Amino acid sequence: MGAVRLHDVTLGYERHPAVHHLEGAFEAGITAVVGPNGSGKSTLLKGMAGVLPPLSGRIELDGLARPDIAYLPQDHGIDRHFPITVEDLVALGLMGRRGLFGGVGPADRARVHEALSAVGMEGFEGRAIGSISGGQLQRALFARVLVQDARLILLDEPFSAIDARTTADLIALVRRWPGEGRTVVMVLHDLDLVRSACPQALLLAREAVAWGPTDEALTPERLLRARRLSEAWNDQAPVCHAHSPGAAS
Repeated sequence: MGAVRLHDVTLGYERHPAVHHLEGAFEAGITAVVGPNGSGKSTLLKGMAGVLPPLSGRIELDGLARPDIAYLPQDHGIDRHFPITVEDLVALGLMGRRGLFGGVGPADRARVHEALSAVGMEGFEGRAIGSISGGQLQRALFARVLVQDARLILLDEPFSAIDARTTADLIALVRRWPGEGRTVVMVLHDLDLVRSACPQALLLAREAVAWGPTDEALTPERLLRARRLSEAWNDQAPVCHAHSPGAAS
């Protein structure tokens, strides 16, 4: 069974579809979502995270509740001037299971420290978030994902604007997650990274161009088709109701 099943799903804004008629399943493991700019990748993750309800169709979570989902958007929306420490930022990952006013006890603090150690941020607990670099902040956000202990992890361009060493360290962390029974879906633009780290890929151009093993999904012909489909898309198109056959994996 897939952790997430999409049943003829269309997602969009103000009744205008951004992705349409997606049918398939994200299986346990790591899947990259790839496509040209504006192809609906971030929109898809918002739908899976429950941030954006479908215009039509259904997203089925295979035995997952909302606390079982960790979502790291590309725009994390964190005010770097807000007076909060790295430790407190990571501890926010406990809210889904503890609630807004749930206390953070010694065992929780130990989990936070363990997560920070796992991302190479041991000793940064008391630092203000405004005093750390962008790469260090991204490491802290990955630590926040760790303490959520989620079964489904959604990452939107998690390695953009960070250095190569941070990327390598965080990729190594991500690769361990499937062995812990987690399903990871990542929006990525670096095709070399996709081919080296992601066994499965969804090539998206407002519709599924290909979905399956990465080497089969990301052929030059399919990448070209995705680009042409994206360039031809009409942003003012109404919701279509006929199922699109798309492209198989």
